[in-house]
Amino acid sequence: MATCPRGCAPAVRLCQRLNRLKTLDGDMMATSLKRCLSTLDLTLLGVGGMVGSGLYVLTGTVAKDTAGPAVIVSFIFAGIASLLAAFCYAEFGARIPKTGSAYMFTYVSVGELWAFLIGWNVILENMIGGAAVARAWSGYLDSIFNHAIQNFTETHIMQWNVPFLAHYPDLLAAGILIVASVFISFGVQVSSYLNHIFSTVSMGVIAFILVFGFMLADPTNWSQEQGGFAPYGLSGILAGSATCFYAFVGFDVIASSSEEAKNPQKAIPVATAISLGLAATAYVLVSTVLTLMVPWRTLDPNSALADAFFRRGYSWAGIVVAVGSICAMNTVLLCNLFSLPRIVYAMAEDGLFFSIFAKVNPLTKVPVNAILVFGVLMSTMALIFDLEALVQFLSIGTLLAYTFVAASVIVLRFQPEKTNSKSTASSSPNPNAELSPPPLESQAIAEDSEEPKQYESFSDKLQLVERQKSGEARGVGQLKACWEPYLDRLLGDCEPGEVVAFSVMMLIVSSVSLCAVLEFGNKQLQLPVWSFTMLLVIFSSAFIFSLALIWIHEPQRNTKTFQVPFVPLTPGASILINVFLMMKLSFLTWIRFTVWIAIGLLVYFGYGIWHSKEGLRELQPKDMAARYVVLPSGSLVETVQNVQPDGQVVTSAQYISSSATPTAEECAEKR
Repeated sequence: MATCPRGCAPAVRLCQRLNRLKTLDGDMMATSLKRCLSTLDLTLLGVGGMVGSGLYVLTGTVAKDTAGPAVIVSFIFAGIASLLAAFCYAEFGARIPKTGSAYMFTYVSVGELWAFLIGWNVILENMIGGAAVARAWSGYLDSIFNHAIQNFTETHIMQWNVPFLAHYPDLLAAGILIVASVFISFGVQVSSYLNHIFSTVSMGVIAFILVFGFMLADPTNWSQEQGGFAPYGLSGILAGSATCFYAFVGFDVIASSSEEAKNPQKAIPVATAISLGLAATAYVLVSTVLTLMVPWRTLDPNSALADAFFRRGYSWAGIVVAVGSICAMNTVLLCNLFSLPRIVYAMAEDGLFFSIFAKVNPLTKVPVNAILVFGVLMSTMALIFDLEALVQFLSIGTLLAYTFVAASVIVLRFQPEKTNSKSTASSSPNPNAELSPPPLESQAIAEDSEEPKQYESFSDKLQLVERQKSGEARGVGQLKACWEPYLDRLLGDCEPGEVVAFSVMMLIVSSVSLCAVLEFGNKQLQLPVWSFTMLLVIFSSAFIFSLALIWIHEPQRNTKTFQVPFVPLTPGASILINVFLMMKLSFLTWIRFTVWIAIGLLVYFGYGIWHSKEGLRELQPKDMAARYVVLPSGSLVETVQNVQPDGQVVTSAQYISSSATPTAEECAEKR
């Protein structure tokens, strides 16, 4: 094995620290938070996170400016794309019922630095999302009172003309965030109760819109005289899908709440599926009603639904819709304030963020410090920033988190189950020191010339013995049996999961390259047709080859919790869609994203890397190590090493038969 020069040893150690994985040991259900959320609670949280201002504002905007009545198809495409990402979140939420959402999922599968950056971006995403919804809530209420609030503020308080800032301080938006933060700090049950009230009112208003709206529907609004069903063609439908995709981003609040769910293994997948289905159905049906009630060219982007009822002569119905929109915005606001402090808490609990945010109130069982501090920061953003400037930056963090979660699903699916026990060779300070086996073990090994094999856990050994007896496929992360005769010489010597991890990296690189060529090849780069076609073929082939290379390896087959179907195709498609949507973002958004990442790196290298609990865990001495040796006879030797303070190792051996439990006479002979 090639050795690294002494000069690069610090760089190797730094890379190992940056890519260390979170260890999940002990009871996965143990938590300092309160497990009290049912499947209904989680479902309503998901619905509240998705069905908000987008239903009352986004439908009219996309229908008028982008897709026309074909906004219905745009929402269907966006719902399918969101379903791919939701599958990945549901698997992780059921398998790892810990708070932190995308941050936690990345930490246990990809590495510490990447997890921190994902968590850092999710924090910003939730802060901007909450501030944007508060501004929209304030603007909607202000429009009902004919902008009296804005006029009073500009006249009697203050106004300014500064780029990227609002024209006046939105005191109403800041105040609603402060009040909501106080209610959230009372406990998860209070938050859930408020969400139930607002979600029930919102769904009742949606039902009213559908029933009354279909009664007022006029099919001529889809006729050719009005422009037809798809006036902007397929390109308009796809562009509308890119915008409508952001209407479904709120489902990750379910995964963020997994540590407070009573039965996360069942509740997380069920709540994710039901809430996403309800949200998609609501968006499709409301878009249908809206474009049938009035001509799509005359829609008001700011308050399309309420304005449609006003124009049809039912002003009282417009007031009902306005009330429903405010309740829907309240649910989104609560979901942002609910999930944000829990992600901060998870990062602080792992030592990567300031420890003050890891404290949980003993009475309410919620991270009160994180709730109040970030609630104030969110209200400050809503106070001074313009709504458009906030929304422009909202999407990139979400898409990046979706991409890493999809990649993490593939990596974790093809990795063997890790155990805390390690072999003596890896834990011993002297790699050349070998333990002398007991006499009986030496005698048994001498009977056969084959090299004894070591395994990290007893269950791994038993599974191997069963596979050797029955001739079944190889272990998780290794080549499938049918491909061994062809590829074993090329890939057989790789560690389990190593080829898959490399393939995932190649999958992301090929996705970025393919989407960059599709987005910029003809326009900005002005590539010739032959060059454009050749690049598309190369990167598409690399993408497909990466998926095939992953598929020929053995996955984990866990039937206890929900698993994403059609891996690696489903998460691979999710990665491709997310990267493509990221390429649609403006250059200024990428500049802001880079600045935020630079600030996050300063926080991580200034604090997180030095206080990481995984780093402290690595420094702790191991009191005991165990290894299991497969003897040619098929029996098992467990060698347990007790490490003494002076460095000496006392070894004892225990023999276990893989076929049957030894009798008392056999045990006496072995003693």
